[in-house]
Amino acid sequence: MAARRRTLRILTGAAAVSLALASTAWSRPVPPQPGAQAPAADGPATLCAPAGVLRDAQGARADVSLCAGSGTPVMALSAPATCRRPGTSVRYACLTSGSWTAKREGATVASGTLPGSQPFPGPGTYDVTATVRVRSAPAGVDLRGTVRATLTLTAPKQRPTHRVEVDRQRLRPGTTTTLTYTVYRDSEQGDGSARFGLIGEETTGVRISTADARCVNPLIGRAPSEDRLTHSVDCALTDLQPGRPATVRVRVTLASACSTVVSKLGYWMPRGQALHTGGMVEGPTVGCD
Repeated sequence: MAARRRTLRILTGAAAVSLALASTAWSRPVPPQPGAQAPAADGPATLCAPAGVLRDAQGARADVSLCAGSGTPVMALSAPATCRRPGTSVRYACLTSGSWTAKREGATVASGTLPGSQPFPGPGTYDVTATVRVRSAPAGVDLRGTVRATLTLTAPKQRPTHRVEVDRQRLRPGTTTTLTYTVYRDSEQGDGSARFGLIGEETTGVRISTADARCVNPLIGRAPSEDRLTHSVDCALTDLQPGRPATVRVRVTLASACSTVVSKLGYWMPRGQALHTGGMVEGPTVGCD
C-alpha cells in the first residue's frame, strides 16, 4: 500500500507539467501548462501526461492521459484512463477508443486511431489532441470528448533498417502492368528474413499474380478450401543482406475500375529470445487513374 501511495503522489505532481484540457460538455477546462518532457533514456520508453477530465451531469468521471512511445521507429499513442462511478472515489479501469493527431510547431506530423502508431517524426515538442470515448461497465461510465496534452520527446529518430522501392507509380483501368519491387535491408543487425505483402482493393476486381516461388496468393477459409485472395500477394524473403536487396516482380490486372496497390514489409530484428523485436515498414502505394 505504501508503494501505491507513492505512485499516486507522483502522478499528481505530473499534473503541474502537463497541458490538461478537456473540451466536452462535461469537462472543466484547465489552463495550459508546459508540456511533459521525456527523461534521458538509453532505450525505448513511454511518456505519459494527464490530458483531461470528462464528466457528465450524473457525476460520472474519467481521468484521461495521453501516452507516446519514444526511442523506437514508430510513435505509438494510447489514452489510458481511470473511471469513477457517481458519488464514490473508487477508481475502475476503463476502455478508451478514438483518434489522435500530433502537431509539431503548428503542423500535423502524425495521426491515427487509438491505440495506434505511425512512423516517429523525430524529437520535439508535440501538441497531441485526441477525440475519445471512455467506457467502464463497473463504474457505469460512457463518456465522449476531446483531450489534449503537450509531450516533449527527446529520443533521436532511428535510421530505417529496411526500405521498399517500386519502379512504377500509376496504374490504369483495363490494363495489366508489371511492377518491380526492390526490398532493401540497410542494417547489419538482425537477419535476412522478412515478409513482404501487396494488397489491392478487393471490390474493384483487381488481380495480383507472380511467378516468384517465394510468393503466394494467401489462402482464405477453412480446410479443405483452396480459395485464395487474388487481390493480394504474400512473399517470404530469407536472403536480405546489406548491399544485396531482393527483387519481386508482380503482374497487376485491373478491370474497368481503379485500384491502388499498397505494400508493407514486416521483419524480425532479434534480441535474444525476446518477443516483439520486429518492425513494420510502409512501402510505396501505387496509385491509379
